[in-house]
Amino acid sequence: MKSFTYTIKDELGIHARPAGMLAKTAKALDSEITVTKGEKTVGAAKLMALMGLGVKCGDTITVTANGGDEDAALEEMKSFLEKNL
Repeated sequence: MKSFTYTIKDELGIHARPAGMLAKTAKALDSEITVTKGEKTVGAAKLMALMGLGVKCGDTITVTANGGDEDAALEEMKSFLEKNL
């Protein structure tokens, strides 16, 4: 299991459009991806759960990958976050 932290830069935080794209990206990976904000952790492939975290601009999240392609999965997620959030 490997993880990294990321601070959200999008002024709207994780809202519907990027949450949908994030879930789609996570579903395509072999590793199980989770996103943690504070005490709450949700599966990154679950759109409504992601939106339920209430992540706003300036919030820091932790993205964790658990599975066979952890390094590649985290690179993919980091790239997605930097481009979209």
